Amino acid sequence: MSCTMKKIVVTMMAVWMTLLNIQAQGVEYTKEDSTLVVKLLKEAVTQRGKENPVFYFGKKFLGLPYVAHTLELGDKEHLIVNLHELDCTTFVETVVALSLCDQQDRRTFDAFCQNLTRIRFRNGQMTDYTSRLHYFTWWAEDNIRLGLVDEVCPKSSPWGAFTAIQTIHIDYMSAHPTLYKQLKNHPEFVPTIKQYEQATNGKQFRYIPKKNLSWGQDTALGIVKDGDIVAMLTDSDGLDTRHIGIAFWQDGKLHLLHASSLYKKVLMSKETFYEYEAKQAKHTGIRVFRVNYTL
Repeated sequence: MSCTMKKIVVTMMAVWMTLLNIQAQGVEYTKEDSTLVVKLLKEAVTQRGKENPVFYFGKKFLGLPYVAHTLELGDKEHLIVNLHELDCTTFVETVVALSLCDQQDRRTFDAFCQNLTRIRFRNGQMTDYTSRLHYFTWWAEDNIRLGLVDEVCPKSSPWGAFTAIQTIHIDYMSAHPTLYKQLKNHPEFVPTIKQYEQATNGKQFRYIPKKNLSWGQDTALGIVKDGDIVAMLTDSDGLDTRHIGIAFWQDGKLHLLHASSLYKKVLMSKETFYEYEAKQAKHTGIRVFRVNYTL
């Protein structure tokens, strides 16, 4: 069997196992949400054109209410699909899942659920609360390993806009378990979360410091493209990131499409990304990721 055929077989098996896992544990959604997924995917065939899929689908949710903690329902971990209330993470995950379906030309709700599960859970497999990719560093590493996204960053010097290095130190979840419904109800999950945190600590990643976000599209910052996923980093409080969203260019300046907790809705920021970040005292800069459309 050729390497290409082996890759196809492995991919098909992973999708099949994901589907079985979804069917076994159930999906929580409304009829309106499943209908909207199919509608958006079918419309994209004639409406998206050559526009970046992440940017295209992201704009479909403009004005939608920002609501936190929509995944913290019930006592047993299951796939929750909610397209009428989004936070910054569920917004990005929803848009990426739609983008993957569009590129795969799989325009069904089942296909969307399969992709969302692969994006949201460790190794693409949903088991219990500890299998969810709670920290963005986990999300990025896992989705890169599965081939779903690539990190946008030069592989060696010259580093362009990526002039800073983040050293990971995360422990917020294990240090504050009572702030998380599932950890409060299931203290037996805490050691596993702590083990994952400790395995991540000390890793280093190159990033764009927020001062460099003032650069124009015609500079080294132009490596960032419309539709790239951006993670806003922090080096405090036992966290790795504080916010995530989608980058886009306007009049040669970088801007942010995101689910805003301040404005309580999904919006395209009128202020530049640099202006936005300058107001965020605990933000240090951004890592950048791009959905792999060759799947």
